[in-house]
Amino acid sequence: MARDLEEHLRPEIKITPFCAGCGHGILMGLILRAVDALGLDWREILFVSGIGCAAWIPSPHFKADTLHTLHGRAIPFATGAKLANPKLTTIVVSGDGDLTSIGGNHLIHAARRNIDMTVICANNMIYGMTGGQLASTTPVGMKTATSLGGNPYRPFDLQALVKAAGAVYSCRYAVAQPLAVIDGIKKAIGVKGFSFVEVLSSCPAQYGRRNNLESPAAILEMLRKRCVRKEDVDRIDPEKLKDLIVTGEFVNGDA
Repeated sequence: MARDLEEHLRPEIKITPFCAGCGHGILMGLILRAVDALGLDWREILFVSGIGCAAWIPSPHFKADTLHTLHGRAIPFATGAKLANPKLTTIVVSGDGDLTSIGGNHLIHAARRNIDMTVICANNMIYGMTGGQLASTTPVGMKTATSLGGNPYRPFDLQALVKAAGAVYSCRYAVAQPLAVIDGIKKAIGVKGFSFVEVLSSCPAQYGRRNNLESPAAILEMLRKRCVRKEDVDRIDPEKLKDLIVTGEFVNGDA
């Protein structure tokens, strides 16, 4: 963690619980940098998380009010807090399993109701903390603890999902695109209504070791190579596009 961000961390926290090479540590710093750049009053920010590796990003690390809630229930807790105190800048930070599988209905209905909150989904495409099971975001063919021969199911396109449900701002970037992640989080917090930031994160321990991407460098390099800007899609052969991940803003006015 950069020294200039340490003022936003609880002084008793000396290390994080993340595995070596986990992208969630990168995301932690990017969230802090984005919030710091906005100059928000930390006394009026609430971070809410569920259960899973990504849920440990704000709690217990951030020196702010945090709610560490039940599995899949981060958004309902955040909704209640926002209703009780509308002045709160309410930011949900959790994983793809917590937010889009177990908590999937809460995600789409919060977007449908246009509840004023920002949801940051750390998407490592697998259940990381609970054993490496197949997730709603696992790419076709990828191996997990519950799909030893490769995932046979089409994953959710989270950007299409929240756009259809009614999000007013939505973007997708990878931890290998740090400046874009910071910019996306800043924009999401700045809009009025439901905003969604999907951040593709590396998981060498569960996703990587089952898919020949065990080293932190290898999985980050995979994300860097597979991510393509939304603006460049028209110049890419449709067959090649199937193996790429489109990043950028998907809901933002005319985006």
